[in-house]
Amino acid sequence: MEPLILTAAITGAETTRKDQPNLPITPEEQARDAKACFEAGASVIHLHVREDDGTPTQRLQRFKDSIDAIRSAVPDVIIQISTGGAVGEPFEKRLAPLSLKPDMGTLNAGTLNFGNDIFINHPNDIVRLAEAFKEYSVAPEIEVYESGMIDIVAKLVKNGSIVHSPLHVQFVLGVPGGMSGKPENVLYMKHHLMEQIPTATWAVAGIGRWHIPASMIAMATGGHIRIGFEDNIFYHKGIIADSNAQLVARMSRIATEIGRPIASPEQARSILGLV
Repeated sequence: MEPLILTAAITGAETTRKDQPNLPITPEEQARDAKACFEAGASVIHLHVREDDGTPTQRLQRFKDSIDAIRSAVPDVIIQISTGGAVGEPFEKRLAPLSLKPDMGTLNAGTLNFGNDIFINHPNDIVRLAEAFKEYSVAPEIEVYESGMIDIVAKLVKNGSIVHSPLHVQFVLGVPGGMSGKPENVLYMKHHLMEQIPTATWAVAGIGRWHIPASMIAMATGGHIRIGFEDNIFYHKGIIADSNAQLVARMSRIATEIGRPIASPEQARSILGLV
């Protein structure tokens, strides 16, 4: 089994300081958290940015400031920016940060009910975004929330809209309105992806209470794991985590105990086709 890539989703667009007082917001705070997560075993930082008051933003300069701060603090880490932003963000603003040439960026593969909102990803915009990844030579991280989105991705690969190989697909499971993170769902998503795109790599982001069960299945069956305050703010039920790094360290420790090595940044770059 290949080494385990741990991705730290340190901020997200929905979590607030009211919910999680330790949420990093400023570029300096994000750089600090990125370094701590890297030292705990993460090789990828999944990056949303906020204004100083905590408001989610896709502002280009804010992304540049955070990317520069993280690269200064942790030169080896893989930076994976979000093109999703907050629900309702205009598409052109979502796409713009790809021009900063991060290592990777997210490509959401469909529309879904997202809590009390609708996360809209029009089919034409998905194609436009896929073309932007080619234009800027940025590797896509494909985010899917249910199995039908895997079929959409397979079609985009077949028609040449997505060309990066190996393709990396992130199962985001447990969003209210999307597929849950039950172990049988993780296994079904894996099998469906392998039928459609056998060369793909895959990871799981288990949202909230699905974080641990989804992560354990991925760890034991060859997948990779996303961890962090974007997806889960608790260390145990009802107990707020001290830091993103605390959550990363737990997965790193469990993986080591069962004999699955943690991927270094160099190994992660090789697995993800970034070299």
